[in-house]
Amino acid sequence: MGSGLNIKNKKARFEFEILETYVAGMELMGSEIKSIRAGKAHITEAFCQFKNNELYIINMYIDEFKQASYTGHNMRRERKLLLKRQELNKLQKKVNTKGFTIVPLKVFMSSNGFAKLEIALAQGKKLHDKRSTIKDRDIKRDLERALK
Repeated sequence: MGSGLNIKNKKARFEFEILETYVAGMELMGSEIKSIRAGKAHITEAFCQFKNNELYIINMYIDEFKQASYTGHNMRRERKLLLKRQELNKLQKKVNTKGFTIVPLKVFMSSNGFAKLEIALAQGKKLHDKRSTIKDRDIKRDLERALK
């Protein structure tokens, strides 16, 4: 997975149970890709939604690029995600029927220099599931300390 770009949604794995992951391209403007390469983007508040049988990421923040001309970009605009039609149909069917959701996990640069988004089909966790996640993480940390 390309360069050292590290834009993650840390809350997603805690609040959702991840079932399947997909890698999607994004339809971006020139100033947006330059800001992403500089690491000036956030996906913690972002979510994915279907509109007219196309998947969009909504509320993804990409900071404005200072050297861009007056034709910069809107920082929180909807950006179209690029997936194969088969994958889109499968995701749309699961989201509509079973109450799953699509959450963004990570933004990274591909080996070709394109910005990619790792998305996941996820199901919300209950409060007791979150507690067990915290408990498992604490146990793992204690074991690592004991082994050192």
